[in-house]
Amino acid sequence: MVGQVGPDTLELRQVGRFANGPVRTPDGLHWNIQQLYAHVLDGLRSATRWDPSIRSIGIDSWAVDYALLRGGRVLGEPFHYRDERTAHGVDLVHADEPFSLLYARNGLQFLPFNTLYQLAVEREAGMLDVADRMLLVPDLMAYYLTGATVAEATNASTTGLLDVSTQQWDGELMDRLRLPRGLFPRIVHPGETIGTLLSPVTESTGVAAGTPVVAVGSHDTASAVVATPMTEPGGAYISCGTWGLVGVETETPVLTDAARAANFTNEGGVDGRTRFLHNVMGLWLLSESIRTWEQGGEKVDLERLLAEAAAVPGPVDLFDANDETFMAPGDMPARIADWLGERGLRAPTTRAAFARCIIESLAEAFADAVHEAGALSGQEVRRIHITGGGSLNELLCQRTADRSGLPVVAGPVEATAIGNVLIQGRALGAVSGSLESLRDLVARTFAPRAFEPKGH
Repeated sequence: MVGQVGPDTLELRQVGRFANGPVRTPDGLHWNIQQLYAHVLDGLRSATRWDPSIRSIGIDSWAVDYALLRGGRVLGEPFHYRDERTAHGVDLVHADEPFSLLYARNGLQFLPFNTLYQLAVEREAGMLDVADRMLLVPDLMAYYLTGATVAEATNASTTGLLDVSTQQWDGELMDRLRLPRGLFPRIVHPGETIGTLLSPVTESTGVAAGTPVVAVGSHDTASAVVATPMTEPGGAYISCGTWGLVGVETETPVLTDAARAANFTNEGGVDGRTRFLHNVMGLWLLSESIRTWEQGGEKVDLERLLAEAAAVPGPVDLFDANDETFMAPGDMPARIADWLGERGLRAPTTRAAFARCIIESLAEAFADAVHEAGALSGQEVRRIHITGGGSLNELLCQRTADRSGLPVVAGPVEATAIGNVLIQGRALGAVSGSLESLRDLVARTFAPRAFEPKGH
């Protein structure tokens, strides 16, 4: 995405898009990281063809996944967070540090794929005896472009190894978990320059020599929250794509026993804010269902499927969208049907009914998480902002409004990219001010769609 930013200017243009799916090999589920980097270079070439005056580059991606390096060389393809190995990592970590003590240190909800659990498996396999550096995915892309090894703070906060109060690496915890401190690079914050492009990159892409790579909210949700137009108090956000990240923004972490019991997380935000949120399974449930259906040889038209889902009559039985049953790739409709059947509930019998069941279950989970976020943080939530691909799903937006009893404001769709370029623009001096002023620019530029609650 190429962005143009100024005091009254915020434009975004898509210049490239590519698939990024997991690859299964005999030892597990991986990311094809070299292919991903090749696509990054292709995207930079497309960007310079559209506008040769690119002034900076910012990188964001999903959280928790990483590569191990030795002497600057990547040791194998990074594991995918949905790989089955993570369950063993949980046992290894909690044997050294119970979850209640971990939460007090890192403020993170329990997710079996958090980086510290993955690294415990690497430790047992002897990989940490070989590696001398760990780089999260966006930091790895920045290393390929600049040669600099850093850890951007918002994404580092998802590893479980950052002190929730200081936002610096927790060396004492690393020692307790027998993770080498030298594995982890220095922390940088959004707005800092990571480095400038290496000459092979400029020669390959046409981007000008000396172009900086600027740290942004490299966890995609951190960038998305920057561009969520919460211009007044009382806003909750749902960054909705593969996952639904549901929460509120706070000035300080919420580390109460109630927050831990509710499995809410405190992740780092831009400008030192805290993203107090809960992970809901998200549109992964629908996309994996569609993938299963299409394996049968029939293409599924999403727009038509959603229209048919909206027309499904009567109430539908719901499943728990947070159940770990639905985490791994596979036959999602069969797992949903089994989950419902085991509890004496009605399983859908058509694709449209499955889609409706998924959307209603997601809307219920979103509504519950929003209200819980407000209660746990002490904030009065008055409206819900849905950004990302989920903001295009009108049925999901309306049913979230209905089930929560709160108005839903939908958009912008490309909130992550917008938040990314806004932080770059501020670092370059093209815009200035607080997150609130940046959000005001978003609100003035991208007209949101409103959904009022109509009752259950």
